Amino acid sequence: MKDRLLKERCLRLKLILTDVDGVMTDGSIFIMPDGEEARVFNVRDGYGIVLAHAAGLETGIITGRLSNPVTQRAKTLGMSVVKGSMDKAQVFDEILAEKSLQAHEVAYIGDDYPDLPVLLRVGLSAVPQDAPMELKEAAFMILDKPGGRGALREFIESILRARETLVPTLASLGIAIRE
Repeated sequence: MKDRLLKERCLRLKLILTDVDGVMTDGSIFIMPDGEEARVFNVRDGYGIVLAHAAGLETGIITGRLSNPVTQRAKTLGMSVVKGSMDKAQVFDEILAEKSLQAHEVAYIGDDYPDLPVLLRVGLSAVPQDAPMELKEAAFMILDKPGGRGALREFIESILRARETLVPTLASLGIAIRE
């Protein structure tokens, strides 16, 4: 039953949104001597973004705090939406309007309480394994991976598998795997 629901939800998707700290990173922020912030991003999550784009899905970020590393990472990955605000529900509404999308056409992965209003509205929601219990109870998917350790990649691959497009997407990138 849940597999059928997952497939139905995934087939409607046009946009995948993600939080940053606690999803694309493990939540650590390093403050450099000059006051600049540094974060460690998981390269596998980055390749997940590449896969999403190759499959025809747009990607974007809604984060509570925009920083130079976040903006640069998004630019490097070609993410089309990058918004910073603690009012993620308002930002989500702005994105829906800008992209002329309905909430059910969007997937979102978040890891903490500010993500909850978006998790409750999107067509497909997920949280990393190390998210708080309240978010796990609200999300459609609880991922096996923790934030910063491949959770975003796991989410994207789950979407592509449900859509039955992972293998063709990999093939379009010159990568042949067995089904």
